[in-house]
Amino acid sequence: MKKGGSIMLGGFMETLKKDWLALVLISVLICGITLNVRAEEKSGRSGYIEPKLVFPVISDVHIKETGTLDLRTFQHALTQLNEQAPKQDAFVVVGDLADTGALKEYDRFFSIYNQNKQPQAVSLFTIGNHEYRDSVTNQQAQQRFLSKTKMKALYFHQVIKGYHFIMLGTESRLTAGDYSVKQINWLAEQLKIAKRDDPKKPIFVFIHQPINNTLYGKNRWGIEVNEQLLYNTLKPYPQVITFSGHTHHPLDDPRTIFQRDFTSLATSSVRYIWPGAGYLQGELPPGYRDVSQGLLVEVYNRKVVVKRRDFHANKWTGEAWEINIPADAKKFHYTNERDLVKPIFLPSSTISVIQEKASSNQLYIQFTQAVDNLMVHSYRITVKNKETGEVVKTYNAFSQYYSDPVPDVLSLPLSGLQSHTAYQIEVAAVDAFDNQSDQKLIIEGSTK
Repeated sequence: MKKGGSIMLGGFMETLKKDWLALVLISVLICGITLNVRAEEKSGRSGYIEPKLVFPVISDVHIKETGTLDLRTFQHALTQLNEQAPKQDAFVVVGDLADTGALKEYDRFFSIYNQNKQPQAVSLFTIGNHEYRDSVTNQQAQQRFLSKTKMKALYFHQVIKGYHFIMLGTESRLTAGDYSVKQINWLAEQLKIAKRDDPKKPIFVFIHQPINNTLYGKNRWGIEVNEQLLYNTLKPYPQVITFSGHTHHPLDDPRTIFQRDFTSLATSSVRYIWPGAGYLQGELPPGYRDVSQGLLVEVYNRKVVVKRRDFHANKWTGEAWEINIPADAKKFHYTNERDLVKPIFLPSSTISVIQEKASSNQLYIQFTQAVDNLMVHSYRITVKNKETGEVVKTYNAFSQYYSDPVPDVLSLPLSGLQSHTAYQIEVAAVDAFDNQSDQKLIIEGSTK
């Protein structure tokens, strides 16, 4: 199953195979559309020939004082970004460069970064909560960050090729972020300056922790201190695009982009992912350290195009996000209402109980994954006592959408059951926006 697998159109394709004339006509139509698109690109109307601005955005590199895996992962990310974008105007890291903020960690980070950085690209770094974790005061941690990264301030405003980059900085080791009223008031003034310069251009704002009720809704790791003031400061500016790290949420999830009053983007993590809590696979599921991701941003006349990169798989994941220029909040596409389509199980879907893995308190099920127009996120599994019909257990399980490749078949343990008992098991598919399939896969099984 491909990431973000869409509903299969097998019947439609079979019909086309039987009708060669239809295939010819469609080929001609596609060629015509392609030629029109290319002609528009050459004319410059689409803005897709040569980007006006290019910059990668990564976060949560978490370089440690010892070991090699963190360095190899970072090197792998930088190599791919240079291959995909050989002419970068800036390079942005949205916090947690280091794992604790120790001096040796910074040195190891820059030993890789400086060897791979393109000389013309402007380096931009925000401080994250992990930069404060070494046994020093907040002020000492900030001075160390500024000294090692050569940033001019904890928060600052820089213009690159006519585009405004506003860097914010958390002010203490608080996990949820510490953005003072003073800093947010400063942000308000910088936003006015950027808008006055050109009200149509996007304004890029970089911050380590995300704002709650944007990405992933009420986020476990979102900002708490002065959150509403920060949101209200950004609210009048639909042209703002924020980039945040910290959560480690996989970019495969469509909720890593969100638009309401402005656009919010997550950057995932170079080091490892955290897809969420409350699932059978655990908060840090098997293989979580193998997933490494980041963004590549291309700015054109009419759009900002954001590509999601799987560094671990050396490929893009999902379709690129496209943000219109000039921004119009009334026409935002990436809202919570963008997807009302429910996942479906195909007629060929199957489910079974693996009897040889059954025990006195556990059943093991295996089933074919459902499909969705965007992405099957997880499954809701209901276990009923076969004799009484009473619901005795419910489970949530990831579809493993973050894996490469996503498995076509899932095998899951259902623990905490009673011995020598017959159960009915029902499996429903759920997408990222909590749309649940109408169909359920149903199977019966008994513990030993």
